[in-house]
Amino acid sequence: MFIRPKSLPSESKRELFSQGATRSMLKDNMRNFHSLSQLVLSAGPLKSTPAVKHAKTSHFEIEILDAQTRKQICIVDKVMQTSTIHDVKQKFHKEYPKWYPSRVGLQLECGGPFLKDYITIQSVAASSIVTLYFTDLGQQVSWTTVFLAEYTGPLLIYLLFYLRIPYIYDMKESSRRIRHSVVHLACFCHCIHYIRYLLETLFVHRVSAGHTPLKNLIKGCAFYWGFTSWIAYYINHPRYTPPSFGNRQVTVSAINFLICEAGNHFINVVLAHPNHTGTNACFPSPNYNPFTWMFFLVSCPNYTYEIGSWISFTVMTQTLPVGIFTLLMSIQMSLWAQKKHKIYLKKFNSYMHRKSAMIPFIL
Repeated sequence: MFIRPKSLPSESKRELFSQGATRSMLKDNMRNFHSLSQLVLSAGPLKSTPAVKHAKTSHFEIEILDAQTRKQICIVDKVMQTSTIHDVKQKFHKEYPKWYPSRVGLQLECGGPFLKDYITIQSVAASSIVTLYFTDLGQQVSWTTVFLAEYTGPLLIYLLFYLRIPYIYDMKESSRRIRHSVVHLACFCHCIHYIRYLLETLFVHRVSAGHTPLKNLIKGCAFYWGFTSWIAYYINHPRYTPPSFGNRQVTVSAINFLICEAGNHFINVVLAHPNHTGTNACFPSPNYNPFTWMFFLVSCPNYTYEIGSWISFTVMTQTLPVGIFTLLMSIQMSLWAQKKHKIYLKKFNSYMHRKSAMIPFIL
């Protein structure tokens, strides 16, 4: 016989107490929510915070300091937003006439790169006052002057040695020895090369309007003029001996020289003229001219043809000075070609597939 357990009176009281506490908490929460909603409705619609507008400066003040002493040189005021670094240089030149614009170098910070003339003041200004550091770049010359001086000198110097003017060679020995035909052909090819350079500088190349220090002109002229004197002295010497393989070596080299000269000219014409869109934004493409098909293989075919010309001239004359000059020019042009090739890779990656910089499939 089972006996049913009786519930204790204390447990039933606890259950009733917990149920009552829960109901009271719900009533309090409802009252709080009702009072909060009434407060929000009485406050009205929320207002958006007004956006902070940055003040636009219509004029700038350019403070120019000396890059070495950090002392203030002058302040150029009332500079417009659209003004460029070149405009600042012009105003600086009015204050100090001895420093013409091409001689003035301006930097945002000491030791930093010089600002290009086309950069606008607004693009470098962080406030209405812009601080620039001045550096005297020294005496400057235009790039056109540099190229004309570098190429005119070798043309005239070679002709002086070819004519065998007095005080260079022994006149009696010069009169007794008959010149080989390669001497006349070498003079013709050398003159053709530098005459092409001069004409392209004047009528084909788009030479930069910028300037370069005078020391660069002196170094360039010393290099070209010095090597030309050395080359011309050996080739036009009365004791000069013709190449080992005779006329066959001379003829083949001369033909290859003229082909490379023609190719170099046509490549320079393509590089100087923009594409059909009127800009230089596209990689130069070959056209119907077979000489321009070198663009399919290399990115800098003008250097390829240039080195080809000097190699041909070396084989044709078979002289040590020409070989050394060709080697040095090849090293320098390979550095220029690799630098340009990297730039082309960044801009025209799709056009540069399987292309070399200067020598097809090698470099």
